[in-house]
Amino acid sequence: MNAEYAELHCLSNFSFQRGASSASELFERAKRQGYDALAITDECSLAGIVRAWQASKDTGLPLIIGSEVQIEGGPKLVLLVENLTGYQALCQLITRARRRAEKGRYQALREDLSEGSLEGLLAIWLPGHAGADTDGRWLLERFRERLWLGIELHRGPDDALQLRQSLTQASRLGIPAVACGDVHMHARGRRALQDCMTAIRRFC
Repeated sequence: MNAEYAELHCLSNFSFQRGASSASELFERAKRQGYDALAITDECSLAGIVRAWQASKDTGLPLIIGSEVQIEGGPKLVLLVENLTGYQALCQLITRARRRAEKGRYQALREDLSEGSLEGLLAIWLPGHAGADTDGRWLLERFRERLWLGIELHRGPDDALQLRQSLTQASRLGIPAVACGDVHMHARGRRALQDCMTAIRRFC
């Protein structure tokens, strides 16, 4: 890869029944691809960060700490740590969300994103195909210049249309757009395992 690129949305196998690759596999592949950095953003969890830190150290590729969070009845976000204050804020948010739900689940609420708890965190909003402008405005009030609209294309029925719609929405709301991969595996050969886990998660 010639252009500068850091992957900002990547799940490891610490995202139960979603991520199909270990942190070491993900970092080794990102290093070979010429990435500048890799964010490990497991779903409402920092459980894999120690192994991600070791993989970062082994490969020399910088680690960005973060987490993917679905707000109940609200937007889906990737929260990235900017500094120690942000790490503490993310830990507190994850703890609150996990304590509200039974083991293995979480419940993140809009109230968790109170302005006082967001210092040191950067946010990527993932509106998908039907993200409401109201969610974008609500997030702008909380993150201001620390919010981006994430665009993730996965060879869907019309990626070109989705790209145009996402860029139009970002321009309309005044939110800068950023490319993300929503990575779940380090190599195509891991696809069968990832598909199997997806089937178990959705239908069992």
